[in-house]
Parts: sequence; C-alpha cells; structure tokens
Amino acid sequence: MAAENKSRAGGLRLWRNARLATMAEGSAGLGVVDHGAVAARDGRIVYAGPESGMPATLAQGAEMIDCEGRWITPGLIDCHTHLVHAGNRANEFEMRLAGATYEEVARAGGGIVSSVKSLRAASEDDLVAQSLPRLDALIAEGVTTVEIKSGYGLDLENEKKSLRAARQLGEQRPVTIRTTFLGAHALPPEAKGDKDAFIDLVAKEILPAVAAEGLADAVDGFCEGIAFSPEQMTRVFDAAKMAGLPVKLHADQLSNLHGAELAARYGALSADHLEYTDEAGAMAMAKAGTVATILPGAYYFIRETKKPPIGLFRQHGVRMAVATDNNPGTSPLTSLLLTMNMAATLFGLTVDESLAGITREAARALGLLAETGTLEAGKSADLAIWNIERPAELVYRMGFNPLHARIWRGQ
Repeated sequence: MAAENKSRAGGLRLWRNARLATMAEGSAGLGVVDHGAVAARDGRIVYAGPESGMPATLAQGAEMIDCEGRWITPGLIDCHTHLVHAGNRANEFEMRLAGATYEEVARAGGGIVSSVKSLRAASEDDLVAQSLPRLDALIAEGVTTVEIKSGYGLDLENEKKSLRAARQLGEQRPVTIRTTFLGAHALPPEAKGDKDAFIDLVAKEILPAVAAEGLADAVDGFCEGIAFSPEQMTRVFDAAKMAGLPVKLHADQLSNLHGAELAARYGALSADHLEYTDEAGAMAMAKAGTVATILPGAYYFIRETKKPPIGLFRQHGVRMAVATDNNPGTSPLTSLLLTMNMAATLFGLTVDESLAGITREAARALGLLAETGTLEAGKSADLAIWNIERPAELVYRMGFNPLHARIWRGQ
C-alpha cells in the first residue's frame, strides 16, 4: 500500500480509497460503504464511512494510506478456543481412523485426561512456546482478538499456570486476549469419579482463587453426560456470580440437558456447540441476549451428524457467533477463514451471518461489542484489509488467505 504522507499529526492515520464492510448494528447486510475511509487516532477509530462525508480536518496532516480499492472489515475475533495446551492427540486421531471407539481411546490413556497429563508436565514457558505458533496462524488471517480457555489443568496451580500462559501470549504478540476459566471441563484422575466433590473444589476454592488474582475474564463449564450436570454447573455459576465474573457454557453438544436454558437463566454471554438445543432453549437464549456460538470444526472432526438448529436461532432472533474451538482433541483448527466456510457449507449460514459471526457477534459473545467487532467511531482501530473483489470470497475459499494487512489498535 502506498503511503502518501508520512507525517502524523496527533497519531492520526487515515485509510482511504477503500470499500468497507462496517458490520455496524442496524445497517443493512454487511454495512457496505463503496467509497469509504477509516481514520484512527491513538488506537481508536474516529471516523468510518463514506470518504466524501469525512470531516476535512481529519485529512490535514494525517498519515494517509491508499487502500487502492481493497476491502476493510473489522479485525477478526476467535471467541472460543482452548489454544493453550501441551502436546497433541494425533495418536488418538489415528486410532479412531483405525476403528477405535471413544471408550477404547480413553482406556488407552486418551481423551481430555491425556491433555491434562501433558499440560501438568509442561512449564508455563513451555505452554507459551507451544501455543505461539497456533496464535500466529490466527493472527496471519487477520485475527485481532482471541478468547483462550483453561481446563486442562483441573487443579489450582495448573489452572492458574494455563491462564497466566494465555495472558503472556497477549504480551508477546499484538493481539487482544480474553481468558476464560474452564475448571469444570472434565474430572481429573485424582477425583476418583466423585464429580460433586470436584465441583465443590472448583466452586469454593479454585474459582475464587483465580478470580482473586484477576486471571480470568469469564467462567465456562462443560454441561454434558460425560462431564457435569446442570445442577453441578449451577454451583459453578453461582460462584462466578459471587466473584463478579460473567459466564458462558459448553451446552447441548452431545445430548439435550437443557444447557442452553441454563446458560440463559444466568444471563450467559454465550452458549456454545448447541447441536441438540431445542426450541425452548433457543427462545430462552433470545430473551436473555445469550449468543449462540457455532463450532463447525468439532462437528466435522468428530463426524457428528446432528446439526445445531440454525433455523430456530434465526426464527427467534438468537445472535450467532462462529469460532474455531481450537483444541487438541476434537478441533485442531487454527483457521477462522476455513471455519467460516465450514459454517456455511455444513450448517447453511449465509455469507452475512458467517462474517458477522467472526466480527460483531463474536465481540458480543465476549462482552466486547462496545470495544471492537465493527467499524465505528469510538471503537478500537482493529482492522483487516483484504485483496478481494467481494466479501463472499472470505467465506467461499478454502486454504487460501487473501489478507493484505492487519491493523491492531491502529498499528
């Protein structure tokens, strides 16, 4: 891109001669502006809209960047990941290809417990070093905000280690990191099958300690037959409420335990997966403003056949986010662009829904919509600039990255 004026008055930068997909709330479709400009000062957008409508004072002394007709979208947001983990579970993948069942894999030492063992054996620096390449893959596609969950430590020190590693990633790369405490993810070996005792440990000791150190921005849990019951999750959510932390939930992925309704009852930021959610769940989420986070990577990888009820979400006005669910066991996916294609191809999301799902609605799912997710004055200057002719290309292509430039907080 040609820089026309390198002087910077008050830190003002201006991207002009661009086509914008503002994703602004209430705008038609993608909020397209054909002859658009974005101006930012000190990391904040001060103008986004038609170049002809921009105040003349903004062009005076600004660093001007000619986008040469390229498209600008908000920076992409991956709102559901387990990015911090140690090792991989490719051996389990190979076993399943050879016909092994989930139970056989577990008996051979696989499953979440395998990742727990690997994370506990790794140092904080090891976790950062192993996670950085995954984060870099997301950044290379224009991602500017990433949510990272714990949940492979399952005791106080290792959960804290995981969350500290996630925070370190945000210090080593120009990206916004939001951390989520997922202590109620699975039962560790030392719990000896006693789910209630472990939930007490999570709710009464681990969660309060994590909150006291300011290591988590939200609290999550896995509500499923193979994990924890709705009643057990209410104890965790009550503890989160006491700690002043918002909640979200892995809900209705493998069966309908009415996790979506539980999440809505607690005003959750999001409920995620949702393959088995029924109409009552969709209605409850719509009323509560809880975002449905769609995770096609896991659906694809574990060969699920039950699709999330996209039609019900549309019918009742449930907002839909889209995320990679990057994790070592069921979604080793580090491409948000490919995730959009999967959401469209497997679940029937439209181009507009797919793009909103990794920008505006992903921001909403993290409680960050006032800060990012759309091109609007006052928000963080998080932009992705693309070598495309139309936004549909971002959803249509597979294994191709048309990113021209990524801007995080104006830089």
